[in-house]
Amino acid sequence: MAEAKVRGITLYYEVIGNAGPWIALTPGSRRSCDELVPLSGMLARHGFRVLLHDRRNCGRSDVCIEARGSEHEVWADDLHDLCGELGAVPIYAGGSSAGARLALLFALRHPAAVKGLLLWRVTGGQHAAQKLAHQYYGSYAELAKTGGMAAVCASEHFAACIKARPSNRERLMAMNPDDFIAVMDIWRKNFLAAADLPVVGATEAQLRGLKIPACIIAGNDKVHVPAAARKAAALIGQSEFHDDVVEKRPEGDLLAEWDQKDWKAKEGRLAEIFSGFLKKAEQTAPAL
Repeated sequence: MAEAKVRGITLYYEVIGNAGPWIALTPGSRRSCDELVPLSGMLARHGFRVLLHDRRNCGRSDVCIEARGSEHEVWADDLHDLCGELGAVPIYAGGSSAGARLALLFALRHPAAVKGLLLWRVTGGQHAAQKLAHQYYGSYAELAKTGGMAAVCASEHFAACIKARPSNRERLMAMNPDDFIAVMDIWRKNFLAAADLPVVGATEAQLRGLKIPACIIAGNDKVHVPAAARKAAALIGQSEFHDDVVEKRPEGDLLAEWDQKDWKAKEGRLAEIFSGFLKKAEQTAPAL
């Protein structure tokens, strides 16, 4: 457990494993990296080092709301600089849901730093874009409009960020509510603009342009639609695709919400798939 100063903010991170190729894993939504510790431990036992971190505006890291493109682009650039600080490049980038979007953008924005991708619960479709754009951005803009930054601080997510790092309250309260709302609106519009893309976060041309191996595991709910993972696997040339980790469901009968307990129970299977994929990727990787 440690902290690093990256692009003007403090990020909390930890490294699991003492040797081997580097992997960076990121969870979904704005959740803390703690949920990935068990999976990371399994991967470390297979001979890998896993970098986990709380993204800005998440967990124990600094809150810093500023418009630099989409929030996921900001996160991808933060991770790139953190990897550089730790000498962890090139790296395998991976994650679930929002973490998968971050990993894709990391690869697109910093191709020289990425050896491959580990993606599960890939997000796609109109339903996902509409729902998540409101959840992540629209709802907080509404809070700021009606109750100012005090209402934002009192929200479940940001209250947890403040509890984990008390200085985050001062950072938030120092913001003009209109400036906060403007950033939320920019991020919301960027997210909505991805509704018709193959996956939220990347165009068809961008996915076709990725020349790195990718291991992609399909979800089975209305936000992480199997079709999105299937499209990504079809477009990224060096893909390994799995749609049997959780129960297969037809597109017309997807779960309303992802089954967290089911995915948690399948972490051993995820570790087997990812470690096998990574070992093959390492064997066929060109010499640096």
